[in-house]
Amino acid sequence: MKKLLLIICTFSVLSAFGAKPKNQYIRIKTDFGECIVKLYNETPLHRDNFLKLTKEGFYNGTLFHRVIKDFMIQGGDPDSRNAKPDSLLGEGGLKYTIPAEFRDSLFHKKGVLAAARDNNPEKASSSCQFYLVQGKVFTDEQLNSVEEKRLKFKIPEWQRQVYKTIGGAPHLDRNYTVYGEIVQGLDLVDKIAALPTDKNNRPKQDVKMEITILKKRDAKKLEKLLLKGDLK
Repeated sequence: MKKLLLIICTFSVLSAFGAKPKNQYIRIKTDFGECIVKLYNETPLHRDNFLKLTKEGFYNGTLFHRVIKDFMIQGGDPDSRNAKPDSLLGEGGLKYTIPAEFRDSLFHKKGVLAAARDNNPEKASSSCQFYLVQGKVFTDEQLNSVEEKRLKFKIPEWQRQVYKTIGGAPHLDRNYTVYGEIVQGLDLVDKIAALPTDKNNRPKQDVKMEITILKKRDAKKLEKLLLKGDLK
């Protein structure tokens, strides 16, 4: 009986240590602070591409090169690394795109990670450029106007409540792929969005980033805190 109990306990411990986190998480560090982003499993093409580039260290030393208050902060242009102050950025990238992965349940609330893109008809995403949404809070009247003029579809009621409380950028829904969200350190977006910018919306003070993948044990701890609602 004791032997059986020991086997059960050992198996339980091994299972706990072997269990994988439900999602993968990345950390974005800047001189203005850091945030942790959960990557959505519902958008596997974007998730896996972002993880691949992060593992390669692709983003390290690149800038948040386009910042618009009450809208978003954009980064990931490889040309931004060591760019001169007067350089026009935003055209850099790798020689491929990622097919759009629109999901009705994923929308442009404040704090989401989404893919930048050019004006291609398939709405395929940039290989590497991304943005984090700051957005603003909307009224029902403003949301009705966005539906009519920009979206041509009805925003679900539960999403409207988010836009009316937390805020976001609803006019981008189903036009740009959303593939993650900040789960810790949302104030980083507000800090960067408040920086003075030049005529090209580039911060006058360079905002360099370093992006790393959370280790499995740290991701598991994070998910426990998220489940308990203990994160600040």
